[in-house]
Parts: sequence; C-alpha cells; structure tokens
Amino acid sequence: MDSYTIGQAARLLGVSVDTARRWADAERFPTRREGARRMVDGPDLAAFCVQVAREGAAEDEEAPATSARNAFPGIVTAVKLGTVDAQVEIQAGPHRVVSLLTREAVEELGLVVGARAVARVKATSVFVDRA
Repeated sequence: MDSYTIGQAARLLGVSVDTARRWADAERFPTRREGARRMVDGPDLAAFCVQVAREGAAEDEEAPATSARNAFPGIVTAVKLGTVDAQVEIQAGPHRVVSLLTREAVEELGLVVGARAVARVKATSVFVDRA
C-alpha cells in the first residue's frame, strides 16, 4: 500500500502544504506518524480526494505548475477489473479522469486504489503512467 507525506498529499490534492496540514489537523483525513513525518495511507487519501472534488474545495486553491498541459498527476480512486478490460479512475486535483485499458496493463502497472498515477491525454486517448 502506498503512503504519502503531507507535502505529497498536498500536490495530489492541488492545494498548498499549509492547507493540507490544516485539513489533517482538523481530522478531515487520517494521518499517522512515521518518525517525525505525518503520513497518509493511499486509500484514505484517495477517498479524501474524491470528497474534496465533490465539495469543490480544490477549485479555490492554486493549481500546480507544469509544462505538460496534457498530464494529470493524481491518485487512483477506483479500479474495476473485467475479464479482459479494466476501468481506472484517477482524481487529479479537482479533475476526475476515467480510463479504459486492458486488465493486463492495470496489473503490470500495479494500479490499485491509493496508488499514484499520471493520466496523459492525447486526442481522444488517455494513457496512464505509474509515478
């Protein structure tokens, strides 16, 4: 299972580190200590990303800067496996990206709820990279 620091969680949520810390302090998502660092478990962060997107809270924060306009770094929030195909949902800040790909690709990339991933969009196709 992937775990994230508050700084990594902030980037995935599309908010400042201070905002992520305030949300953690207010217990909007669970954290745990690993030495001096507060960590967030992937599935907990995935659920919170979906909640934030639904509430529209991320729209008020500044979007992270990137030169890749078609890359959406985020966290996997759902994986539905079929016999041959699969559906993967990624929450990238306020954006929910859904990709249909082969089950084999999902398994090879290790795409599970809570994993970091980048959705890359070209024309009508979405490509998913594992961070």
